[in-house]
Amino acid sequence: MHFSIPSTQEFSSEGGGSSFTGFNIHINGSFHCCLRYKQLHSLHEQLKRSLPSMVLPSFPPKKLLSLTPNQIEQRRLSLERYIQLVGQDPVLCRSELLRAFLLNAQQESSFTECSEVTLDVYLMNGYRIAATVYSTDCTAKVLAKATALIDLPPERLCYFALYLMRIEATGELTIVKRLMDFEAPYISQKQWEGCRLVLRTGYWDPCYDVELMRDRIALNLLYMQALSDVKRGWIVTTRDLAEQLTNLQARGNKSEYLEIVRKLPLYGCLQFPRACVDYPEPNTVATVALGNKELNLLSCVDEGKEVQETKFKVTRIRCWRVTPVLATDEQSTNGHQTHPSTIVGMELSFEYLMAKNQLKWITIYSEQSMLMSVCLQSIVDELLNQKNGSDPTHLPTPPHTEYAPPLSYIRRDGSNHGMTDSSSTDTLSNVANSDTTSNGTSTQSNNHSTITTTTTTNGSSFIRRKLKELNTTVRFRSGRDSVHNEAFEWIGDDDL
Repeated sequence: MHFSIPSTQEFSSEGGGSSFTGFNIHINGSFHCCLRYKQLHSLHEQLKRSLPSMVLPSFPPKKLLSLTPNQIEQRRLSLERYIQLVGQDPVLCRSELLRAFLLNAQQESSFTECSEVTLDVYLMNGYRIAATVYSTDCTAKVLAKATALIDLPPERLCYFALYLMRIEATGELTIVKRLMDFEAPYISQKQWEGCRLVLRTGYWDPCYDVELMRDRIALNLLYMQALSDVKRGWIVTTRDLAEQLTNLQARGNKSEYLEIVRKLPLYGCLQFPRACVDYPEPNTVATVALGNKELNLLSCVDEGKEVQETKFKVTRIRCWRVTPVLATDEQSTNGHQTHPSTIVGMELSFEYLMAKNQLKWITIYSEQSMLMSVCLQSIVDELLNQKNGSDPTHLPTPPHTEYAPPLSYIRRDGSNHGMTDSSSTDTLSNVANSDTTSNGTSTQSNNHSTITTTTTTNGSSFIRRKLKELNTTVRFRSGRDSVHNEAFEWIGDDDL
């Protein structure tokens, strides 16, 4: 998980008395929640008790007196470094405790009460599944409820994932993000207006298709996804092949259709909008496609008459990083001079092993750089699972851990609640009911911000200014730390 804390919020009581600072937590490139110092400290203490054999990162110390603006900034940096170290640890980032904590934090920050709602989940061909879920259900539960409505066997569930996608005015499909189990799809979709939930395979190696094609429902899902990808040009075909595929589609021969498509370039890849890259030449415009253990760049040559494909094997990527692109003094926006620290874009840079002992940095300038990074990490995780001997026809699932004593979640107002993971409807309903009886919430909106007043159990009232930008792409302040690829392989003499 990619964590950052790019900004803070100030909470103050209506009477001008108590006030505190909230830290805006961004995960994988978008705003997730706003937490107080003591909430993160509570998470740290519970991680220590629940995982006594783990050596946790050191947590920023408490201060006895009120913090100055400079001290708040130092705390922001320290908390950001702490949560980043937690997200980089393979054990901590997969812990059930952290997942449940983040789910509860998103629910609190979005002021979402647990209620039964209808959530539309779409297949790649546009077919709509109207699933009845709870507003606070995590991604895994929404996925299970939606796929149950199309009779997908539960043992095939781990092969699929939910994505937020947006249909552009041109008709092109843009992947916004892949939903994780620490978030509630109902809440996340509300934060990204104009996006729809889409069901798609969640793996990268086509070898897993073999297992799915044994099941009728899973075969249909694969077939509809392949049809959509061919139609959108995500899978490259020739004129003769396109005619052959059209005939197979007309005859309804799904298995033979898939057998042919699976051998075509870019099958199973996620495709991103065109971006500017510095390879093979600076300022090259290319389409980025990720999948099947490769990162592909598709650029037009010969005045757009031909498409040149450049493949980068993920196992040859030594490390990568996502950084902001800052405006220079000469740059301007809408005719106005920009501040030198203004962020005008994002870039994904990766260090690639071009030849034996020859490493080269390659940079992609794209607003979807963070999503590309998340996809790269997912590909690496899959490669490591296969390398460790996992059965290629059965994707590993993280073990469920029971924690004792029961986990607790401290809210911003200081009240203590049992931590819920949306696995228990009764528990969630009780929490929602307790919120309704003890907290009164009113919201006023204008063109610039949303001001929410929350009355807490002790009778005090806090005013929270929720800026609209918090639901947009993360804005990093700094940082060039790289993600090191554990699946990286040096080129040996036998490879030359």
